[in-house]
Amino acid sequence: MLETLMNLVKQQSGQAVINNPAIPNEQNDNVMQTVASSILGGLGQQAQGGGLGNLLGMVVGGGGNVGQSPVTAGVQQHVEQNLMEKLGISPQVAMSIAGSVVPMVLSKLMNKASDPNDPSVDGNTILSAATGQQGTDWMGMASSAMTDGKLDMNDLMRAVSGQQGSGQQSGGGLGGMLGGLFGR
Repeated sequence: MLETLMNLVKQQSGQAVINNPAIPNEQNDNVMQTVASSILGGLGQQAQGGGLGNLLGMVVGGGGNVGQSPVTAGVQQHVEQNLMEKLGISPQVAMSIAGSVVPMVLSKLMNKASDPNDPSVDGNTILSAATGQQGTDWMGMASSAMTDGKLDMNDLMRAVSGQQGSGQQSGGGLGGMLGGLFGR
């Protein structure tokens, strides 16, 4: 997953990093590596911090409205913070890099995940990396919970209830995370 993210960051970093006069050329690789790892870390923060429903919706939606997603805003903020703290990049430059690279990378990542002809990443891989819940069939759970072809909060509640009712991961894991999201 990190390799896929790194490739996407490299593809999308032309103007924002490589051609940016505020970034010395010898820092380009460090900046791109920090952006890629920070995107992954930011997705994890979103999943653990109450944004799992939004992240799941973004993955299931195949990248539609990534720019408008609170997940994207949270990931951008995480990337900005890491660029400033780890590399000493000014707030203005960090905001510029994150603002131009993160939405494009997330959009392309979600499109790749929904493309059956692209084996580099899928929705389960993204959600497993973000949540640390390896082996969970996130996409199967989401599709079985959908009643009208669109994922909404009622669908997520059904998925949580199904996980808790089967005795799997009750009180923790998926049930605990999603239950916390909905105040259970």
